[in-house]
Amino acid sequence: MMPNQQRPVNAVQLDANMRIQQSGDNHLNWYSPLEKPFHIAGFGWLHEERLYRRLPTKPDWKLPVAVDQLANCTAGGQIRFETNATSLTVKVKLTGTANMYHMPATGQCGFDCYIGGQGEQFYYGTTVYDHTLAEYEAVIFKDMARESRIITLNFPLYQGVEEVWIGLDQEAQIDSPPSYDSSKKIIVYGTSITQGGCAARPGMAYTNIMSRRINREFLNLGFSGNGKGEPELAHIISDIPNPACLILDYEANCVSTELFQKTLPEFILIYRDKHPLTPILVISRITYAKEKFHDQMVKERAERKQVQLRTVEQQRELGDANIYFYDGSNLLGEEAHECTVDGVHPTDLGFLRMADGLTPVLQKILAD
Repeated sequence: MMPNQQRPVNAVQLDANMRIQQSGDNHLNWYSPLEKPFHIAGFGWLHEERLYRRLPTKPDWKLPVAVDQLANCTAGGQIRFETNATSLTVKVKLTGTANMYHMPATGQCGFDCYIGGQGEQFYYGTTVYDHTLAEYEAVIFKDMARESRIITLNFPLYQGVEEVWIGLDQEAQIDSPPSYDSSKKIIVYGTSITQGGCAARPGMAYTNIMSRRINREFLNLGFSGNGKGEPELAHIISDIPNPACLILDYEANCVSTELFQKTLPEFILIYRDKHPLTPILVISRITYAKEKFHDQMVKERAERKQVQLRTVEQQRELGDANIYFYDGSNLLGEEAHECTVDGVHPTDLGFLRMADGLTPVLQKILAD
């Protein structure tokens, strides 16, 4: 064997396009996005607690330990503003380093950037950094023309953010972003798939894709492996004001069909007690690749689909006209097995297909 064949390959050293870009700019002004005119979306208790956290730190109802920890993951969070900056850099302090074997650090711990207004948002770039670090500084863009742009920065999906700072050139002006079509929020409760596992970058989680198509604030309440439909979560979620729609997408974590038959109606009734007219959309889970080889998995999915369908039908028979069911088994399309990283968790392609299927459904519900 030749000596050079024994050396490990380091593509970052060999490919200049993969190297981490340094700002080299000491003339930046640094801003906290917690201050005006920046707008932060996706954290239901931000104004009270000033934390990048998806649930309250001291709720009236006891949180499961795992959910309490996962609430620190910042999935669905967004920083929105308008600026004529020629350069944009972020400083980030995470609660930990990238540690997942099947999800890139860019999706787990990175921010990505979209430029443009509603319906015209275009992906620009993702933070590139040393994934072994819990603190990093990353250039989003520099040497841009001096013109006004609407910026959306998507928070990491699978790590917590203690601090984030926005660095702009000293001559940059900052303004508030355009308003949403409505102050009412889309709330999505679910599993690791809801949380965004395993998107390559934050903007490709299906809730973030949908937020670029529907001009509303989305709250991502996906809790990886722990979206089990506990009544405590129903009570806490029902405290979120101004809901436009509640989406329940937690079949994949429901533990058992028997328990699902109990938790789903109970969750809906708890939520209905405070929000009798808010639309509720119940989604059955996507197909898994291994179902082709395991009939029991297909049978189980069919049983749980019927649980959800019957629950919705029973509610409608009782006079609830604002509850809907959607069969999620069709979301990934005919080649569903090509849309995941591990047979379960979608890749960016899978999430794009999910958003393509769900967007018109949600748009119709909101229009009605």
